[in-house]
Amino acid sequence: MNDTSSKVTVAHLRRDAYLYVRQSTLYQVVNNTESARRQYDLRSKATELGWDHGNVIVIDVDQGHSGASAADREGFQRLVADVSLGKAGIVLGLECSRLARNNADWHKLLQICALNNTLICDEDGLYDPCDFNDRLLLGLKGTMSEAELHFLHARMQGGLLAKARRGQLPVRLPIGLVYDPAGDVVLDPDTGVRDALTHLFDEFTRTGSARAVVKAFAAQQLTFPARHLTGPRAGQLYWKPLGHDHVLDTLHNPRYAGAYCYGRKRHLSAPNGTVRTIVKPREEWTVLLPDAHPGYITFAQFDANQATLAANAATHGDDRKAGPAREGPALLQGLVVCGKCGKRMTVRYHKRCNGTLVPDYACQREGIATGTPVCQNVCGAGVDTAVAELILDRLTPLALEVALTVTDEITAQAEHADRIRAAHVQRAQHTADLARRRYLAVDPTNRLVADHLEADYNTALRELATAKDDYDTAKTNAERLLDNAHRDRIRALAADFPALWNDPATPMRERKRLIRLLVTDVTLVKTGQHITVSVRLSGGQHHTMTLPRPRTAWELHTTTDDTMKLADQLLDEHPYHTTAALLNERGRRTGWDKPFTATRLRALCHARNIPSHHQRLRDNGWLTTDETAEKFGVTITTIKHWNSKGLLTSRRTDGRGTLLFDPAQTRPTKPVGALRNNDSDSTPPTATTIK
Repeated sequence: MNDTSSKVTVAHLRRDAYLYVRQSTLYQVVNNTESARRQYDLRSKATELGWDHGNVIVIDVDQGHSGASAADREGFQRLVADVSLGKAGIVLGLECSRLARNNADWHKLLQICALNNTLICDEDGLYDPCDFNDRLLLGLKGTMSEAELHFLHARMQGGLLAKARRGQLPVRLPIGLVYDPAGDVVLDPDTGVRDALTHLFDEFTRTGSARAVVKAFAAQQLTFPARHLTGPRAGQLYWKPLGHDHVLDTLHNPRYAGAYCYGRKRHLSAPNGTVRTIVKPREEWTVLLPDAHPGYITFAQFDANQATLAANAATHGDDRKAGPAREGPALLQGLVVCGKCGKRMTVRYHKRCNGTLVPDYACQREGIATGTPVCQNVCGAGVDTAVAELILDRLTPLALEVALTVTDEITAQAEHADRIRAAHVQRAQHTADLARRRYLAVDPTNRLVADHLEADYNTALRELATAKDDYDTAKTNAERLLDNAHRDRIRALAADFPALWNDPATPMRERKRLIRLLVTDVTLVKTGQHITVSVRLSGGQHHTMTLPRPRTAWELHTTTDDTMKLADQLLDEHPYHTTAALLNERGRRTGWDKPFTATRLRALCHARNIPSHHQRLRDNGWLTTDETAEKFGVTITTIKHWNSKGLLTSRRTDGRGTLLFDPAQTRPTKPVGALRNNDSDSTPPTATTIK
């Protein structure tokens, strides 16, 4: 290994020597100057081995970078590339940890050096990766280098964890919390910062939605505080518009509830060097110390906020719950359940011609997933009205007291059942502890007895695990019970509920929040011409209603049959404009509640195949002006002149003066001039004009 003369060949000397220089942190670069000097002095060793001073290439661009990964080390990547291209005859480093502290990167470099016949030199000696013994020794050095990094990290991390478990490890605080001169955590002395955070928590308590908090801040033109984390203005306070992510970060942070926490997040490194951060469940946090310092809310309020956020997030899942009340006109948003498949129904809206938004409750999740038709789609206008009337008519203060009484009984039963399950768990725990003591007390050499007691101990442990699982499952599946605060809210609401509900100033969001205090869910089943509505109240009562199917738009805007029958009768004697006027005189309206006109009446008759007055006369043989002129062998002007003098029987068929003539009449016998002399016998007795 130390026989350098046999390892350095002319082929190596024809290529350049590469010296790699690196220190892990900028602090080391600035303060540990002796280490840097030792690394640069390796150029003289390359000269001693036969390389010219000008052929020694120094790569020191990775100063301040850790050797744990090669992803962000430009100098190491250049070194590997030049070795791969056969440009390097030797690679020099103070020790293998300077080149890499990661076994994967280190062995990759060894493999490339072996393929390209490149030597490796450190402060201890010269190595040829093509030689098995040298490569084995280099591999051991790389393993020890990575292990050394692990030990250093574990030693430092152990000290941090010990301090964190006492709640004494200083960590970066969120906005609104600061360290005082004594190192204790206190509320920010800036009143504006405290007021902004207090307002955020109050808005979330009022609305129950992080998105609603953002809208409230935007509507009130409020900004939210933040501090610069890096740069020349690090630590300085600034204000910015509140974002949805800022609200979620604030609500999820237990420091605002006065709790010290450490290890909430896990950092995962990808092969390309990028780091991904995930939030761990609370039971996996390293440290959680409630009431460790002052906060803006209590820890109980923090837990309630987490439950609300979890329920809101669950609205997008298959087993979603009601979710937060929103601004749309759908009163039962989030409460409607499909009576056919049991899934939650989503809300869609359609707009009527007058601009009114009407909700529709659709069970479409399965249809979207499988490409099949939706389960059912129900217009929500009538359902919302019926449920609102049910609440207003039947939920009197006495009914509410009865509901609370039933709820108390259900609560007592649930608590009793819970005590029974808890006692079962305690018994299983006692049995497991007894079996453990017996197993530990037996002589290990007496295998016949030890094996039997070990089997008993394992059985007791399985029974204990089963009891705990059953208890947790039953507790999770138990229905939500009304607490004292919820009961007080229902009693206070009973007296003022109708007035509050009908107040035009009450926002739709507040109506939804009111309805959710009393209604657990509403199940809809649409069958033929009826809709069955099953309302389940918070107290446990059930109400079932049968509603007629809402009429469609064309049904709502269809002119009545008796009106069209009357129009059909009038058209026997009158044209469209006269018939429309007569219908208006008798108070008849179109399906859109508009007065009749000739155009509207013509369209309705055309749609229902009702013939016009003109068509009826033509069907009876009445003649047009041209046909009458041809019949009498005169001009059209003569026909019009005769008609104006009353010599022909005619009828006007529209408002434009179109005439039809009686086919049974004969040519006038008196000349037109005789009419001017007022001769009473000049007009045939049957000649009349009907207008």
